[in-house]
Amino acid sequence: MFEIKQLSAIGEADCVAWNKLAGNSYPFLRHEFLSALEESGCVSEKTGWQPKHLLVTESNQAVAAMPLYLKTHSRGEYVFDQQWAYAGGQYGVSYYPKWLTAIPFTPCQGVRTALAGHTNRRHIARLLFDFIKSQSEPSGASSWHCLFPVSEELETLREQGLLVREGIQFQWFNKGYTSFGDFLDTFNHSKRKMLKRERRKIIEQGVELFQLSGHEVSDLQWRVFYDFYQTTYLKHGMPPYLNLDFFIRCARTMGDRMLLVFAVKSNNYVAAALSFTSDDTLYGRYWGCLAEYDSLHFETCYYQGLDYCIANGLQRFDSGAQGEHKIARGFEPVTTYSAHWFKDKRFAEAVAQFLARETSAVRFYKDDAATYLPFKK
Repeated sequence: MFEIKQLSAIGEADCVAWNKLAGNSYPFLRHEFLSALEESGCVSEKTGWQPKHLLVTESNQAVAAMPLYLKTHSRGEYVFDQQWAYAGGQYGVSYYPKWLTAIPFTPCQGVRTALAGHTNRRHIARLLFDFIKSQSEPSGASSWHCLFPVSEELETLREQGLLVREGIQFQWFNKGYTSFGDFLDTFNHSKRKMLKRERRKIIEQGVELFQLSGHEVSDLQWRVFYDFYQTTYLKHGMPPYLNLDFFIRCARTMGDRMLLVFAVKSNNYVAAALSFTSDDTLYGRYWGCLAEYDSLHFETCYYQGLDYCIANGLQRFDSGAQGEHKIARGFEPVTTYSAHWFKDKRFAEAVAQFLARETSAVRFYKDDAATYLPFKK
């Protein structure tokens, strides 16, 4: 009774129906966010992200939705498989194109298959997986990769035989804090002193910070922010993944889910950080500055976000990929996951052997990282 429709653009899906499935708990699966990526040109066949989203209907009613892309490279994913692509060549496997279920440029855990409340997750997962496999020959795709799924999806993927890869990120959890000072009271003496000193340095340098929701940001301020954002990439010799049009589109359609922090010195903007919010989580996403100031990155990207979470009762601060410097500032190591299927069984066996070794190292790293947390014993 189910029908699977493959969409060449998110605009082919009804916004209301898609969002009814996506819900409000994860902003990046919303129709508005995916539309902004595509309509701004950041995500397209030209950029190596060809939309091929899947929509499952029953009696013409949408019951499941999955973002899906046909990828011709591995950039913007944050689960690094370029070595697999190289190894695939040695095995005689053409690694690209590949199927990818993920949110472009967004290494944040979240639902990857949005379901209507009455729908059986296992049945839909099998239906979608069989469809993806059936389309692998005509599309030339070597594999399917599902990045940063939530735990209940992970088990379903594992049951279907996908290989699971583990990674580590650092996240903050609200344990009933009433203020930033209350949070610091859980630190040992040396780390508490360090954070107080870092926040004090911002004041001593004459830097002030203020927060705006996306709806409150002017076009001029978005241009200022974008200059900061693209500078971060250009400093590393890379073009930015996103353009200014993307951010403006997001502000117009989901500005209430955006938090922009500006740092100002002598009436001049000197840095900015952009986050997205859900009902219980702050997602730190983009940052940039034109000049370096002592501790400004920590204040703009982390401490302002912590202030916001505590003031608004958010339970988690997902600060994105990498960043061991977050540990000393109270961000705990958490395990993230991805799931992988390869059409070539011989190559799949080789990847499985690699993952067995890598998983052991990742788990050791997580345990070791936790010993550096700043909290009182």
